[in-house]
Order: sequence, then structure tokens, then C-alpha cells
Amino acid sequence: MQRESTYVLIVGGSLVGSSAALFLAHHGVPAILVERHPGSSAHPRAIGYTPRTMELLASVGLGSRIPEAPRNFRLARARVESLAGEWFEHSHWTPSKPEHFVKKEFSPSAGAAIAQDRMEPILRERANELGADIRMSTELVDFTSDADGVTARVRTRQGSEYTIHAAYMIAADGGKSPVREQLGIGHKGRGHMRTVRSVLFRAPLDSYLERGVHQFEIDQPDFKAFLTTYTDGRWILMFSDDQQRCEAALRNSIVKAIGRTDLDIEIITTGRWELGALVAEQFSKGRVFLAGDAAHCLPPTRGGYGANTGIHDAHNLAWKLAAVFAGTSTPALLETYDAERRPVAWTRHQQIFARPDYKEHLQPGTTADPIIDDEAMELGQLYRSSAVSGAGSDLPEAKCPDEWQGQPGTRAQHLALEQSGTPRSTLDLFGHDWVLLSEDARWSAPAANVSKQLGIAIQFIHVGKAIQLEDPQAFQTAFGVSASGASLVRPDGHVAWRAAERPTAAETPETVLLDVMKGITHAAIKIAVDAVP
Repeated sequence: MQRESTYVLIVGGSLVGSSAALFLAHHGVPAILVERHPGSSAHPRAIGYTPRTMELLASVGLGSRIPEAPRNFRLARARVESLAGEWFEHSHWTPSKPEHFVKKEFSPSAGAAIAQDRMEPILRERANELGADIRMSTELVDFTSDADGVTARVRTRQGSEYTIHAAYMIAADGGKSPVREQLGIGHKGRGHMRTVRSVLFRAPLDSYLERGVHQFEIDQPDFKAFLTTYTDGRWILMFSDDQQRCEAALRNSIVKAIGRTDLDIEIITTGRWELGALVAEQFSKGRVFLAGDAAHCLPPTRGGYGANTGIHDAHNLAWKLAAVFAGTSTPALLETYDAERRPVAWTRHQQIFARPDYKEHLQPGTTADPIIDDEAMELGQLYRSSAVSGAGSDLPEAKCPDEWQGQPGTRAQHLALEQSGTPRSTLDLFGHDWVLLSEDARWSAPAANVSKQLGIAIQFIHVGKAIQLEDPQAFQTAFGVSASGASLVRPDGHVAWRAAERPTAAETPETVLLDVMKGITHAAIKIAVDAVP
């Protein structure tokens, strides 16, 4: 049997698997992706992508390829008799915020509303451009994992089989993940709630979106359903029962939901899926990592926790695999994937049942958690692991970005700046190498020396010189340092460590930075070099 080799094998080519291939290719990591289907699902599924997701995609060159939603767009839902009938009430995902708060720009990116079957080809195309090997119509048959790696047997749609040996494997193979099952990893959470049937159709209904409402609870005495749009002419009607319907019955239901009989309706496809919420008890085992629905099944919400959480999984894991591939970190760094991403998934699981959409599905005898603000959930969740220095257990799971003020373990804040005369964001500085930011030029030599000693690229950014902030006073507040302090940002844009002040002569900046970098990167090598003057 033919045998191939790669560094990372990705199983599953939907949003999360394609994102994993993209982020790994961005870091120059050899990867093969296998997906049993020839293309994207006819049922588009996800549509909403959050500002953080758009930040991550922009960092790998997709900023101009994905149309963004209007800034400060707030997704609204209405309870209606039908689209053309009486509208009873409407509500937003979270309560309105004071005007001064709304005007804050926590991100240079807005969210995006693009159907999953439109998004996936964009991800795969960019991954291919960067060197990923994506193999559609190829399914995983079985695999074995040991101390030397993972050996997988795969089969093409034509029936030919071959093996792929990889150092590591990412399972992005869905909520019923065969890989997770084979690994014997259990899960916990709310569990199954109900089975949902749906019909995807096309109809000229855009005029009903003019009020800013995109989701509709159909409430009739003899008919309850949920209707939403993919904003491209396609709509999906979800039923409140698990009843199979013939085409005539489907059309009748669509007409009842619309409230009109004079429109052309094209039925595209139907669907049946399990609505539930579960989080895996561990996100990795040996050399295999779970990502996306394989790690956490989170039901569709107005917070967009499902697909977005999975894409963020892939981004977190990619730079760590890249560091191990480059030989600058030991495999111990990979253990921080579970430590960082599983608490995030669990917090999002809890927040789903704190919000109105699913509050009624709380398990008996449990109390809903307090609602965490959207900006905090999306841009202010905290990582705690050995790849972060200074994120204690006493800190909350999430806060609004400006409240963190550069806390290690949080996403480095967005600040508007100018570089070489071009408007940019501090987020544009991150995404590939380690970055040390300071207003004090004396951190430059220590960064260069430590970089050479460890063989890890550390870019020093002299704030106020190399970059000019729109608000010169903002850096110290946003990053929690003084004029002589420094902030160390990881390749994924999260703060790894900070020095509020420049260390004293007894403890040199280079010594401190070296010790910190060795600890949080799990450095694998140390090269003796002459000091940089």
C-alpha cells in the first residue's frame, strides 16, 4: 500500500478543518487535509463570523476577500405571525449599551455574514495558495497513534486506499467524531435537546429585512417554526418537531411562514440534525487533537459560538504546532492547547444557557450563569496555561478588552496607529513572530540577544518611533505598562508576559526576558551567541 508522510494530518474539511490547514500553511507547516465529501454541504449551516474571526482571517491575507457586515450591526430577532402578517415583538441578542460604549472600537474588523458553503471555498483556496495539500473526496478509514506519530489509512471516492504517516493529527470531523470515539474521550454538558428538521429554499423576501431583523420566530396557533436568511436569497425554515414532510407539505409550511401565496419558491434541500450542547473532557490525547464540533458541540446562537469557537481552536493550535515543527519548542507546548481552549468552550457552553434563546433548556436544579457581555466573550476571554506568565486563577474568565489593560493571557488590544504613513492597527503587528513592544528603546538589544540565544524570532517594536499611535497616551493604558515597561505578545496575538517597569540593574532585562521566553515557549534549544551591542 502506498505510504505518504506529512507533519500534520487534518481530518475534516469544513470550516474548522479548512481553517486549520490555512493557519498551518501560514506558518509554513506541511499539512494534508482529507475530507470525504467532494465539496461543501448543500445545507449552508453557519453564517455569522465575529470580529475576532475576521481579525484572524485578515492576518493570513483574507481581509479583502470576505465582505464585512456593517459596523455596530446588532442581530435582531422578531416573533411574528408570519413575515407578511403581524409582528408581535422583536429583541436583540444583548441589551442596548450606552452611546459612549457603542462608539468604542475594540476591533479594526467588523463581523461578516456569509453562508458556510460560500466561506469554505475561500478558506481552501487561500490554504492552497500558501501550500496546504487539500484532498477532497478522501475519507479516513482508520488510524493508529503511538509515540512516533499517527498512521492513517485513507480511501478515495474511487476506492483506492493508501496510508499517511503524520507527526500529529487534528480531528475536525464533526460532532459525532469517529476519531474522538476511537480515542475514548467522553464529554459533558447539557447534552441532547431535540432533533431538528429544516428546509432550505430560495424566495424573493429581502424586503422583509429592511427593519434590520434577520431571524423570525413563527408563532401561529397550529404552527411553530423558526425562519432565518443567509442574506443571499436563500432562507431556512426550521421545524419544532422531527416529522418528515413531503414536498407539498414543505411548500405549505413555507407559505404559512411567509404569509403569502404569490411568490416563486424554490426548494433547495432538506436537513435533519441534533440540537445539543457537549464539551469533550479533553481536547487532545497523545498526538491527536480535537477541534471544532469534535471538541465542543454548541448549538446555533446569536453569539455565533459554534463555528467561530472552532476556528479559534485551529488558530491557537497552529502556531504551537509550528513552534514544535521548527524545533524551537518541545511538545510540552502542545499541552497548553487543552489548557487554553477547553475553558473557553465551557464558558461558551454556559453562556448559551444564560441567554434567552436556550435558558429554558437549563438542566433541572441548575442556575444560569450571569450573562457576560458580547465584547468580553468575543475579545476578552482569558487564557491560563504555562504559555502565559501572570494569569492567576483569581482572575475572571472574561472582561471587556479595555478593562483587562494588557493582562497576560488576553488578546492584545487594538489601537489605531500609523506606520510608514499608512493607517493600521496594533493587531497588524501580530500573527507570525513573537513581538516585544515598548516605548523604551533599551529593550531592543535584549530582544535581539534572546532571539538569537533561543533561535526564536522576536521582533522589537519601538512604540512612538517605529509606529505612531493616534493617541500617544493609549499604549501604556491599553498594555498596562509604564514608559520603561514592555509587553510580550505571542504569535497568536495574545499577551504572554509584561514588565510594568524596566528591571533594575541587579536583574537585567535580558535575563528576565530570557527566563520568561524559555518558560512560556517551552524552548527546545539554546544557542550560545555573542551579545548584540
